[in-house]
Amino acid sequence: STAFLDYADPEHIRALGNPTEGALLLWLHGLGVNYLDLRENARVQEQLTFSTERKYMATVVESPLLVKKVLYVKGAPEIVLGLCSTVLTPEGQVPAADMRPAIEEQLLAYQNQAMRTLGFAYRILDDDAPVFEDGRVIRKDLVYLGIAAISDPVRDDVPQAVKDCMDAGINIKIVTGDTPGTAREIGRQIGLWTEADTPDRLMTGVEFEQTPDAELLDRVMDLKIMCRARPMDKERLVKLLQKKDQVVAVTGDGTNDAPALNAAQVGLSMGDGTTVAKEASAITILDNSFMSISRAVMWGRSLYRNIQRFIVFQMTINVAACLIVLIGAFLGTESPLTVTQMLWVNLIMDTFAALALASLPPDERVMQDPPRKTTDHIITRPMGRNILGVGILFVAFLFGLLQYFKHADVTSLTQFSLSGYFGSYLDFSSPEHELTGYELSLFFTIFVLLQFWNMFNAKAFNTHQSAFARMGASIGGFGVVALLILAGQYLIVTFGGKMFNVVPLSWTDWGIIFAGTSLVLWIGELVRAFTPDKSSARP
Repeated sequence: STAFLDYADPEHIRALGNPTEGALLLWLHGLGVNYLDLRENARVQEQLTFSTERKYMATVVESPLLVKKVLYVKGAPEIVLGLCSTVLTPEGQVPAADMRPAIEEQLLAYQNQAMRTLGFAYRILDDDAPVFEDGRVIRKDLVYLGIAAISDPVRDDVPQAVKDCMDAGINIKIVTGDTPGTAREIGRQIGLWTEADTPDRLMTGVEFEQTPDAELLDRVMDLKIMCRARPMDKERLVKLLQKKDQVVAVTGDGTNDAPALNAAQVGLSMGDGTTVAKEASAITILDNSFMSISRAVMWGRSLYRNIQRFIVFQMTINVAACLIVLIGAFLGTESPLTVTQMLWVNLIMDTFAALALASLPPDERVMQDPPRKTTDHIITRPMGRNILGVGILFVAFLFGLLQYFKHADVTSLTQFSLSGYFGSYLDFSSPEHELTGYELSLFFTIFVLLQFWNMFNAKAFNTHQSAFARMGASIGGFGVVALLILAGQYLIVTFGGKMFNVVPLSWTDWGIIFAGTSLVLWIGELVRAFTPDKSSARP
């Protein structure tokens, strides 16, 4: 064995190194046997370390008791049994062929309990004939000692994490060196393998290697478990899935996993994995938990959605501001928004809104969304319709407001009258007057408050939830930034003076503007309430 036990805490002795070998040493410790006495008194002469290709480890030691060389082998029971001519029983050595059915029955019983099995064999070497050749044991006369069954229980959080991933449209595949029975039982325990699954959804490494790519491409999407797999099988599986336009993430902790970790779009190595695996991966999972993967997917999807929300908000302001300036230029009128006012609008758009929307906490509902295709653009058609539709509506409203101000001497919004507007102010032959400072301040504030309320709509974009949903969780970010925008707008209008080309507004007008522009939010809420939720649809 190459593992060790850490006796630093006698109450909780830990295994260091390979967990399978560590389990064996802990078993010996439970029997009161000190493995160090055995290991240090037996000098190793030759050794084949374990590999997934040959599926066993072999060591030649010089026995201090026999004063002879002894070959010890441990590994996959069926492979080790193939190297043996006899089996040790209480009655003595029995031909291996006679004992094979009983051994296979015992193995199946263990494997159906999702236990990892190891077979053990030995041979006393009476001569100096070679034992290893081309990295394999060439002796076929070993004595089979027996089986160790190791329980590697599934963590309590794994079934839920697997369910979350499958609900999110993520296909999970087990690639393992374990036997078909063990792999299938583990798949059943984590909720991946069900009674409805047919045998063709499980393949062995040998079967996988012998099947041509053309045939595998037809099966690879339905494949759930690959057992008795070799290192190159995992890499080949990744490349086949990528040919099917799948985005592939691979988990692994060993050196043999490096090719697959490197070939995948996202390589996920374990925190206690080898250095080679960590260097080949993109992400290292420090807690070795599958739940961390599902949480990372949730955070990634939430971040992507937050970016889309910011784009919707930013582009809507851009459309409204650009059209107002362009149309004003074509009509030969000055822009109602000054340079300093536009700087404040840009500050809201590029800084405050980015902080507000980026600070939204992850939403578990994103795990019900279907996965995005690699060819999808970040600006979707619903986003485009929202940007153009809302932006043009804002422009139409704001230009109508400008026309009203040009034909009426407004000193307070309490004077506003639609009947008067449609009765006389559409008479283009009547003279227009330049907008007063108070009217420009009203226009500037209305423009900003329209965007303020639209920020709440952007927060709820593509969620079919109320804009106030989860507000308690996001008040530390989104709510504070929203208050900063309101406070900043009030301070600029009240104390900005000549710098911002504004004059203070009355509290009555502030109330009318605040309530009137809030219609943007309430209309958005109605649209969301009557729009069917298609987030759980699957492609």
